Amino acid sequence: MAISFDNALGIHERALQVRVQRAEVLANNLANADTPGYKARDIDFRAMLQQANESMSGLAMERTNSAHLSGGSGGGDGDLLYRNPYQPSVDGNTVDAQQEQARYMRNAMDFQASFQFLSSKFAGLTKALKGE
Repeated sequence: MAISFDNALGIHERALQVRVQRAEVLANNLANADTPGYKARDIDFRAMLQQANESMSGLAMERTNSAHLSGGSGGGDGDLLYRNPYQPSVDGNTVDAQQEQARYMRNAMDFQASFQFLSSKFAGLTKALKGE
């Protein structure tokens, strides 16, 4: 019997990919904290993960007419969201460095947790293959 990594690993592989994308967006926000007019961006992690889950399960919404709105709730590289600032600066920059650092660190911790979970899945698969 062949092992399907999609079935064995579930959504966790996609979760790591989304966390990496979010880390890039948050790092870009931090890099542009002093750029006049720069608007802070972010990724809706839950929406992207739900879209990936729907595409994996085959339950994604389908358009029956070209006039219908898309059923997806975000999830592509072009679906970055703008952040509403708590205190926008005079020059139009919406990056709050402390908030961005906190989000970046939280994303890094979540990435590490997802990575450890995925690592334990691989360890379990290895044991199963060895017959332990």
